[in-house]
Amino acid sequence: MNTEFKQVIILIEEARNRAFQKVNQELVLLYFKVGQFVSEKVSSNAWGDNTVGELAEFIQSNYSGYKSFTRRGLYRMKQFYEVYSSDQLISSLSNQLESYFLDLKDEKVSAVPTQLEDIKNQFLISLLCKITWTNHLEILSKTKSAEEKFFYLVHCIKERWSMRDLRRQLNTAYFARCILSNKMTSSMQKQIPAGLFKAPYIFDFLDIPDTHSEKDLEKALINNLQKFILEMGKGLTYMGNQYRLQVGNKDYYTDLLFYHRDLQCLVLFELKIQEFEPEFLGKLNFYLEALDRDIKRPFENPSIGVLLCKGKDSEVVEYAMARTKSPAIIADYETKLIPKQILSDKICQLVKQYSESIDDLDI
Repeated sequence: MNTEFKQVIILIEEARNRAFQKVNQELVLLYFKVGQFVSEKVSSNAWGDNTVGELAEFIQSNYSGYKSFTRRGLYRMKQFYEVYSSDQLISSLSNQLESYFLDLKDEKVSAVPTQLEDIKNQFLISLLCKITWTNHLEILSKTKSAEEKFFYLVHCIKERWSMRDLRRQLNTAYFARCILSNKMTSSMQKQIPAGLFKAPYIFDFLDIPDTHSEKDLEKALINNLQKFILEMGKGLTYMGNQYRLQVGNKDYYTDLLFYHRDLQCLVLFELKIQEFEPEFLGKLNFYLEALDRDIKRPFENPSIGVLLCKGKDSEVVEYAMARTKSPAIIADYETKLIPKQILSDKICQLVKQYSESIDDLDI
């Protein structure tokens, strides 16, 4: 009987979700249209700043419960319209939008839109309307380029980020870290899917001192698995820590083992509390070989290893990785939230160092 009751609960939840999505779509469309109206009045000099304030007061006097329609709220709607209706933004995102429209599974899109107005309309309906207004405000206030905005819009949809999740990713420069990771991955390990690796990982949710042991780090990550998986990227299923591998007459224990549902492969995380040393890679490759021979199933892809270190010298990493064919990643991590500007500067420095090391190695 309980099983039958649960089926009814599922129907209720599905209906509630559809209703919320519909309400959100109508709200975003409303704010877009109001923003368009205000923008056109202001740009034509028909309205001044005082008029926008008078409109806000008029709305509040007639609809006191509409808290979004303050003077500040109206200017946010104006900004929302102007940013996402810009021909320049749409043109700069043409390739990304084409790929996005082609990947749509749940929209009845008969063909990829080619006319500018059609692209704008599809962009509004299929992407902008799927995100909450609070998330839109976060993206508008904390991003600069069109590519960065598109990145966070798409990830909000795919990962179903709450405002809190999105704010954390914005504050930890998630976009910049992914861009760096894609550059490094494409040159270092072509068999590693883009987007799996970030540089650096930010574990600000761990309540551990600056001086900690590998056991402390492992225990803290296990105690914060949900936040750890959010930082690593959804799709991971936890399989265990200190996972035993038997090779010959000896037992070996890995740190954290996951299975990636989308990539259909095992993902092993090995933890180091010091800067990367070349010998770490040999042990990781040994574990990956054991996983592929004894644990991996025939239909699964080769296992991927992620070596998390407290720091790394990009040139040492390049030398260590130059001759290996193993799908392994060398990544560093921080246990404190770094100010976004400092993190962005650090990432730019890493990109420069990495590019120079690639040129010097001529690989």
